[in-house]
Amino acid sequence: MNSKMLVPNINEYQESLLEKCIKDISIGDKEALSTLYNHTKTSVYGFALSILKNIHEAEDVLQEVYIKIYENASFYQANGKPLAWILTITKNLALMKLRKNKNHVNLDELHEILTDHKNVDEAENQVLLTSVFEHISDEERNILILHSVSGFKHREIAKMLEIPLTTVLSKYNRAIKKIKKRMGEVV
Repeated sequence: MNSKMLVPNINEYQESLLEKCIKDISIGDKEALSTLYNHTKTSVYGFALSILKNIHEAEDVLQEVYIKIYENASFYQANGKPLAWILTITKNLALMKLRKNKNHVNLDELHEILTDHKNVDEAENQVLLTSVFEHISDEERNILILHSVSGFKHREIAKMLEIPLTTVLSKYNRAIKKIKKRMGEVV
């Protein structure tokens, strides 16, 4: 998988900021690590979650990624794609963790993800979300989370998951239709 394909669209300013952070981290600047974390944590977490399908494992990988960055920043070769380098580290750590244990996402974890990110705090809405997510496949959930929670574009998701763009679009649209239908039934 080509790491260039994993990167959400970021502008030149963001790229140069991330490049500078990595350079500063390589000389031990912990403030630069904090800045890098704040600018990339959502993409790193979303990507790890899409691979691991487990929020706790994804959180572990999130932490491990920044430790690896701190330890290996001096080896980074500036090429204008710092997020690609970071997501490659994320992918490698997530795949290593996945090989160690085969955990699968469950509805409670998906519920927790959505309530954390979408501020759904009413018990009725939480039960509704759980009910709705029982009616879509794992792959549909992954695509939905990558797009809705992590902000990846459909084309980027297709490249990450190594499936055709048309498949991503159809599974995303199918999931949305199932959710709307289920919500209509429940409400």
